Amino acid sequence: MTRAELDRRKFLQIAAAAGAVTVFPDVEFSHAATEPQASGVVMHPVSLSVNGTVHQLQIDTRATLLDTLREQLQLFGTKKGCDHGQCGACTVHVNGRRVNSCLTLAVMHDGDQITTIEGLAQGEQLSPMQAAFVEHDGFQCGYCTPGQIMSATALLKEPCGPSDDDIRECMSGNICRCGAYPNILAAVKSVRKS
Repeated sequence: MTRAELDRRKFLQIAAAAGAVTVFPDVEFSHAATEPQASGVVMHPVSLSVNGTVHQLQIDTRATLLDTLREQLQLFGTKKGCDHGQCGACTVHVNGRRVNSCLTLAVMHDGDQITTIEGLAQGEQLSPMQAAFVEHDGFQCGYCTPGQIMSATALLKEPCGPSDDDIRECMSGNICRCGAYPNILAAVKSVRKS
């Protein structure tokens, strides 16, 4: 290998492989520097009540609530937007309070009551907030809509002032990249008045 071919990534792969062989001389390492080893995964039993159904799960202790909902329970309505708690697309309710599910570990919610966007409707009957979003066209691409609706639904039970600015402040953790804010505001206001 010439010096030009030795970049940072190759150097780190070679160094990791050399270190592993030195520390574990009796273990056969195939692709040691490029494939992650599963030996560090710690699984933990958790009971999650999601949308009224109790699920007994074995989950990786590092798994977020968002990833557990999407990957293990196949509830794809909760969206992974930024994965840093900045956009609100992953908002769910935990024991009645809104939570960014990308910022919390699933093991922290053993026994908690979790509601996702799929749990708001009663069969074919949309929740009042879901119906208001449809009526007021409170979405464009729709990616942020589940998180917007979950936050707006939680807002109904939170101390939030009566003005438009109060509603905007209470919804400020949810970003709509399409800019459907006037329609979202109209939807929230219509449900608050009823």
